[in-house]
Amino acid sequence: MKSLAELQAIKDRMKDKVVLREGTNSVRVVVGMATCGIAAGARPVLNTFVEEVNNKGLAETVAVSQTGCIGICQFEPVVEIFEAGKEKVTYVKMTSEKAKEVVEKHLKGGKVIQEYTIAANQ
Repeated sequence: MKSLAELQAIKDRMKDKVVLREGTNSVRVVVGMATCGIAAGARPVLNTFVEEVNNKGLAETVAVSQTGCIGICQFEPVVEIFEAGKEKVTYVKMTSEKAKEVVEKHLKGGKVIQEYTIAANQ
């Protein structure tokens, strides 16, 4: 980085991603990012959610964030979705491909993907 203008350009490029993670929207996607989650592949899952929510134009209604340990390490990577007035949905053993599907079908289409939930994996 050689100038303040370059720093401003980086800030502008990253603004959408930071806003997605800090939003106060009606739907929250929370990815478990404790050591066990990261080791199981949570980082690409988090990045996919951020990118897909942004690409699908859902940033006004969906906030993506991370948390520490969710407490079910054997099911990592774990993603919890909180929607106003609805029961929390816990997706387990997530991958980037599954994250894309969750954005399309659940966040955009309103349909929970039951086979990815903790209830289907116990």
